[in-house]
Amino acid sequence: MKHIIILGDGMADWPVEKLGNKTLLQYANTPYMDMLAKMGRTGMLKTVQDGFHPGSEVANSSILGYDQNEVYEGRGPLEAASIGVELAPDDMAIRCNIICIEGDHIKNHSCGRLETEEGDIFIQYLQEHLANDPEIVAKYGHVVHFYTGVQYRHLLVINGGSKYVQCTPPHDVPLQPWRPLLVKPDLEGERQAGKTTRLSATETAELLNLLIQKSQGLLARHPYNAQRIAAGKDPANSIWPWAGGYRPHMVPLTTTFPQIKKGAVITAVDLIRGIGSLAGLSVIDVKGATGLYDTNYEGKAQAAINALKTDDFVYMHIEASDEAGHDGDLDLKLKTIENLDSRAVKPIYEAVKDWGKPGTPTADMEPVAIAVLPDHPTPVAHRTHTNEPVPFLIYAPGIEADDVETFDEVACKDGSYGQLEKDEFIKEFMKIG
Repeated sequence: MKHIIILGDGMADWPVEKLGNKTLLQYANTPYMDMLAKMGRTGMLKTVQDGFHPGSEVANSSILGYDQNEVYEGRGPLEAASIGVELAPDDMAIRCNIICIEGDHIKNHSCGRLETEEGDIFIQYLQEHLANDPEIVAKYGHVVHFYTGVQYRHLLVINGGSKYVQCTPPHDVPLQPWRPLLVKPDLEGERQAGKTTRLSATETAELLNLLIQKSQGLLARHPYNAQRIAAGKDPANSIWPWAGGYRPHMVPLTTTFPQIKKGAVITAVDLIRGIGSLAGLSVIDVKGATGLYDTNYEGKAQAAINALKTDDFVYMHIEASDEAGHDGDLDLKLKTIENLDSRAVKPIYEAVKDWGKPGTPTADMEPVAIAVLPDHPTPVAHRTHTNEPVPFLIYAPGIEADDVETFDEVACKDGSYGQLEKDEFIKEFMKIG
């Protein structure tokens, strides 16, 4: 039996009064997810372990069975893995958003959807001018390195930096004043761990705040921002570092599950690429995959189908619903959920439904087990992640169905799996077949 997980990032939500107090999954037209729920088994999954922030790095690696107490190091090291940056033992890697500041407030966490080519212009500029800033070099040495990531999501590596700093995810604080949200040292975390880095937590926080404030002056003067403003776009006028850590130690899925001899991850998001890479999966790039509502659903679905012909396991991640939730756009999020159903789940199911079935042209192919779930809720009313359990479905040819007939947060509470946590979901899924 081959296995595919179809992940709709941030797809879960709260009941919405405008929708008759239904959640978006209840309200949306999702015939294929509902069909798979009816033919398969369902339940709820706690994807965010107690004590951890409900970030996609926590939720997605938890879905794959990783204990956060053993592997969690923040998003930065995952970004590094996704773009091929090798971290030295004393490197602290931290996610580096390019954001839009308006006055004293954070206008948005993404500069209104900065393209990768645009982001590269700014990151190369910051590497040349900010990483080599005389004040920074005189005080800290040549310790700062900027690397281009994807769209507005980039990487900052500080040699000898401490991960014991308190940073605020910028997508959690739209429209809030930025100065009270500057980086603070986690002195208690540093005390418990013992100082093991060249820069202390206090020094690292001071350096990060200096980088933020100096970046604002540099980016405000960049001619490309003048072009963006003239075109009616948000200026990319500040960096915002968050979620730092050291290189995590993740056991490959091929070791944990011997039935996975070869696996792949399909995503437009560098964070998920990093998780997949560290989990031992090959990364499949899909032309036109954007991480937004206009992503190439069909291309991703076809890439997943092709991968299943040669691989044992595929993790297909689609970001669109999460971005719509962060924007607080109800209609767009409904559309992204329906697109996931009709443009990804449907073609994948239709392509593999007869694999291994006697008397069909694909009788000699191995059958496929399908799981569908979000990683966490991103409610449109809240505009950021929450840590409530999410619904999941598992379908495979011959599986004994439960009594649930639709895929949503309410129906799946009555599913036969009950509520799972930690590595229970992936173990249940992988033992099928």
